[in-house]
Amino acid sequence: MPEHRAYPGDYPTMPTVSYAPIDDAQPDPGEVAWAWIAYEDDPTRGKTRPSMIIGRDDAWLLGLPMTSKDHDRDEAQEARENRFWYDIGTGPWDPEGRSSEVRLNRIVRIHPDDVVHRSARIDRAIFDAVITAMRAYY
Repeated sequence: MPEHRAYPGDYPTMPTVSYAPIDDAQPDPGEVAWAWIAYEDDPTRGKTRPSMIIGRDDAWLLGLPMTSKDHDRDEAQEARENRFWYDIGTGPWDPEGRSSEVRLNRIVRIHPDDVVHRSARIDRAIFDAVITAMRAYY
C-alpha cells in the first residue's frame, strides 16, 4: 500500500459518472489506468492492476477493477461470492491482447499519484454499456 495515505474504502453508492477522456498524461474518466488497488478483503494490501475510470470523488478517481481472467466459466461461483463482471473485449490496456472483464459491483478509489500508467481510452459505447450494466447493482 502506498505509505503516504490510507485507503478510505470502496465507494459505496452509485457515483456521478462521466466520460471525459483527455489526451494528456493525467488519468480521466473514460480511460483505463493502472494503479495500486486495495484488496477487497484486506484494504491494507493490494496490487497494481488496471481499472476503468468512471468518475471522481474529490481528489480520488473512481474506478472499476479489471481482469483478464474469464469469469464466464465460473459465473455462478462468482455470483455466490457477490462478484459480477462485464466483458469489454480486448484493448491496448492489456499488452498481451487478452480479453478483459470489468467488475460491476465494486467501485475503488484511486489516488491520482498512485497511477503508474494511463494506458487507453475506452470506446464510448463500451463505457456506456458498462455503466448501464453497473446500475443494476446500485
